[in-house]
Amino acid sequence: MISMICLGIESTAHTFGVGIVSDKGRSLSNVWDMYRPPGGWGIKPQDAAQHHKKVSKDILEKALSEAKLTLKDIGLVAFSQGPGLPPCLKEGLLFAKGISKGKPLVGVNHCIAHVEIGKLCTGVKDPVTLYVSGANTQVLAFAEGRYRCFGETMDVGIGNALDKFGREVGLEFPAGPKIEALAQKGHYLELPYVVKGMDLSFSGIITEALTRRRKGYLLEDLCFSLQETLFAMLTEVTERAMAHTGKNGLLLTGGVAANSRLQEMLGIMCRERGAVFHAVPREFAGDCGANIAWLGILHHKSRMKTKPGILPRQRTDEVDAGWIR
Repeated sequence: MISMICLGIESTAHTFGVGIVSDKGRSLSNVWDMYRPPGGWGIKPQDAAQHHKKVSKDILEKALSEAKLTLKDIGLVAFSQGPGLPPCLKEGLLFAKGISKGKPLVGVNHCIAHVEIGKLCTGVKDPVTLYVSGANTQVLAFAEGRYRCFGETMDVGIGNALDKFGREVGLEFPAGPKIEALAQKGHYLELPYVVKGMDLSFSGIITEALTRRRKGYLLEDLCFSLQETLFAMLTEVTERAMAHTGKNGLLLTGGVAANSRLQEMLGIMCRERGAVFHAVPREFAGDCGANIAWLGILHHKSRMKTKPGILPRQRTDEVDAGWIR
């Protein structure tokens, strides 16, 4: 018998999503809508927030309808508290407050939500996690009560790096899937490879790729070379984290986790190490409400207290993971 159903609200950046999840880990619905900036532009925070406000009621109604539930059936409301774009986070918080109506209201970390949904779906218990999304690129592992960061981007997240390249060469947002498709027709060109200890830098590589595009290099070759270079960097630091921690499981999560070439490279690395590779299902790879709802349930069960307001700069390693024993 279901004892608790959580409704989760995702609003950190371009996506507004509502997901409904039971405390048994079953996704009952997961509905979202994405703000798409004008051609040649990145995300405009205020415009994205207005998009979220505009679509929120419709997304909620669709999620409840898909789950065959009403708000009366919801026992808990969770929202993405941070990190993220402040105007977008505020819209999510206001909407969550408006529909909670006396129900427990739980704010959760967006990044950790990606990790926990991946663990739920794959069954992996204590992995090294490579979390790759638009604004975030981190190598994480649980130690002493928190998810510790063993390596991360020093400038831009992997997804935003790919989007910047795509925007400049005329690809629609989000650019990642288009780059992946074009890469299948390309050949390798050497690009800068920037790994500094356990950290990574992507911005200079994107600049070089754009310079070569202006010189007439084939777009397919540049897409192929970008993927090979950036993903090799990610694989290197991830393998080093696995060697350091001694963990024999790897979880790939976040929006860029849907990329088949990245999955292939990490899978090869894991097989060579005698480790097991897991990738979050595509349905939950991107930003969505189901991720938030599941972490909300974990927070509620462990009786964690929610800090007031939004936390736009909250780091993954600042959150006590009280639900992990």
